[in-house]
Amino acid sequence: MSRRLILWVLVASLAVPAAAQQWPDPPTAQSRPKAKQPRDDVEELTPSQIQRAQEGDPRPGRDMPQAVKRKPRDSGSGGTNGGGGSGGGSSGGARARTIDCRGAFARDSSHIRLAQVFGPDNVTFTDVEGPDNSKIPASVLFPRDPARRLELLWTNTSSRSGTQVIVINGKSGWTAPRGVKLGAQLAAVEKLNGKPFKLTPFGADGSTAADWQEGQLLKLQGGCKIGMRFLADPRTSQEARAELASASELLSSDANVRALRPTVAEILIGY
Repeated sequence: MSRRLILWVLVASLAVPAAAQQWPDPPTAQSRPKAKQPRDDVEELTPSQIQRAQEGDPRPGRDMPQAVKRKPRDSGSGGTNGGGGSGGGSSGGARARTIDCRGAFARDSSHIRLAQVFGPDNVTFTDVEGPDNSKIPASVLFPRDPARRLELLWTNTSSRSGTQVIVINGKSGWTAPRGVKLGAQLAAVEKLNGKPFKLTPFGADGSTAADWQEGQLLKLQGGCKIGMRFLADPRTSQEARAELASASELLSSDANVRALRPTVAEILIGY
């Protein structure tokens, strides 16, 4: 099972008690859309498409997926300017880049709505990394600017509508709900959650949040869910990491976990 598959199974489990979960099975290779040739060009939108976005997209999102991406995109350095979650101009303006699960990032958003909010020159539809080295079609905001890059996958790929997953990785400067950012320390995330939370064992790909323990990161406005992956400080000893790799359950408040000085390496937001 790929790390991305494990991560999204855990993200789904954060939303409801285990006994109430009825998530669909992970998509198989046969069920995934065929990969298209990667495109670097910014896709043009017709006036009629922009008009439909202004009138509202009637196609709602569906259940959150169990698998999305396999590995984070490694981009350039971070930055400070960009478009907001529910506003912004054609270049993103100077608003804080915050995802609040409303507006352009609501469950019922679409590629066209992104173009309306951020400008058609700042959004393209292309292929991004998927599970098991596959390619998945996604809308990418600011594809040429690593600090403002954001990937959005849709429940309806053909119409590019219904927000499925929003991915923050690489060197992106976007802020997730509750103020979570890439590079945030484990203790800071625990503070945002308001209490300790459970983690998976630390493996080669780090550790993921497994259970927010009814904390604040479980209660997000707009009905979205958040998951994140942590990487240990590479300067910590291999022995310390190996010891936690075999643990059956970890808590963010555990002294041995804190000793690894983990930081957020990837954030996934989904519905």
